[in-house]
Amino acid sequence: MHSDTLVIGSGIAGLWAALKAADSGTVTILTKKEESESNTNYAQGGIAGAISRDDAPRLHLVDTLEAGAGICHEDAVDVLVREGPQRIRELIDFGAHFSTIPGEKGEELALGMEGGHSRRRIVHAKDLTGREIERALLTAVRLHPHITMREKHLALDLLVDGNVCYGATALDRQTRDIGVFTADATVLASGGLGQVYPHTTNPEIATGDGVAMAWRAGATVANMEFIQFHPTTLYHPDAKSFLISEAVRGEGAVLRLSDGSTFMEKYHRLASLAPRDVVARAIDTETKARGEDCAYLDITHKSAAELEARFPHIYATCLQFGIDMATQWIPVVPAAHYSCGGVVTDLHGRTSIDRLWASGEVTCTGVHGANRLASNSLLEAVVFSERAAEEIAQLSPVEGVAPEASIPEGTAEPNGVEALTARLRAVMWRHVAIVRTDAGLAEAAGDVAAIRAEVEAQYSGSRLTGALVEARNLATAAALIVECARRRKESRGLNTNTDHPDAVESERHDTVLSRAAGDSV
Repeated sequence: MHSDTLVIGSGIAGLWAALKAADSGTVTILTKKEESESNTNYAQGGIAGAISRDDAPRLHLVDTLEAGAGICHEDAVDVLVREGPQRIRELIDFGAHFSTIPGEKGEELALGMEGGHSRRRIVHAKDLTGREIERALLTAVRLHPHITMREKHLALDLLVDGNVCYGATALDRQTRDIGVFTADATVLASGGLGQVYPHTTNPEIATGDGVAMAWRAGATVANMEFIQFHPTTLYHPDAKSFLISEAVRGEGAVLRLSDGSTFMEKYHRLASLAPRDVVARAIDTETKARGEDCAYLDITHKSAAELEARFPHIYATCLQFGIDMATQWIPVVPAAHYSCGGVVTDLHGRTSIDRLWASGEVTCTGVHGANRLASNSLLEAVVFSERAAEEIAQLSPVEGVAPEASIPEGTAEPNGVEALTARLRAVMWRHVAIVRTDAGLAEAAGDVAAIRAEVEAQYSGSRLTGALVEARNLATAAALIVECARRRKESRGLNTNTDHPDAVESERHDTVLSRAAGDSV
């Protein structure tokens, strides 16, 4: 199947790119599960933008640079904060309904506060912002005559020849048939890789497919060591890493230990509103020192009516697990949440492979640096998908013929894939999570390589299943994370290594991996 633009992924980055590219040609979207399943759909807090009268893009830029711990690309951040407010207005035009409050001239957006921000600038739809954005964009996609959505199609590999991308192959998860999807332009918007860890806020689809495919195709990746652990996920034996939005702390929640003592004031001037990396490390340090399983989030100064109005989803979910957040502290632990690194792009979403663009969490745009500022991710997705679509609109048809797809033809059913994936996750949690050591990373490198070899052997000799394809991608993503972490000989932002406890000026650069430069994992 051929289209003018192929988009891989149906989160906010993919849907925005598809809608804008469809203004100038036909678009095919490949999405590995149902159309609405994505990290976007689970984003509770909101989308940041300098849109209030007491705010300015420059202030947003300063906050982003501070959170990024010296690794942000200021030109990329400048694009983000200057163009972001217009993209938020366009989301409203697409039909996204954000929370409002009465203002001097009628209803105006209700802006929340989150950690690391110096102003209230978080546009939200209560605590279901991602779901509301996804709903609005999906509605527009379904109505667009030039867009075709292929659900339950898992991209396998990019079709690349002579450093030119011609599209991708994909597995139909229902029939297990493999199809070839060619295009003049391909946009990689496949999301994150949180499932490389056993404890994550990400949905099951976040298996690092995009960064793994891009690496195999020869694209440059960077900063894979910077994995953001959300500091506050619900700690309960029956809860599957349910995220307690940072906006809860923005509304005054305080972190406590089991005896009621607070501790964040020891770690940052913003205390419980400190950036996520600081909070996650603090919780990890304090609970381990005391031998406790979790910390607690206290927002009992708010009434049940206030909490139910502002955080209906969080309030109802906590109640399901027997926790009334109006009267009880919420037990919380950190969990893998967001990858700040990924496929390297320029300011227009171009990767190192011609005719391949990328947007969203799969990328390393330079915006997030060593630590993402809260609620900048949805903004990054729309800003850089817009820029990619502008370039694609000027594109001429690709010359030449797409390379022949390499499709595994194994007949045996894969065996033990779940066990291999569980082993991989255990290794990553033990050695490559919030706090790392040189010895632990060296052990992880060997373990990941061994697991990866087993997965690759199955991949080449078995009939493909979704689980096997995802295991292959998780193993590749894990190897990239480990290699980047081993190269960074310091502690900065989200990379904490006790053998190198300080930030070092000579290390204040991106960790770049390129097969063209001879790098391998």
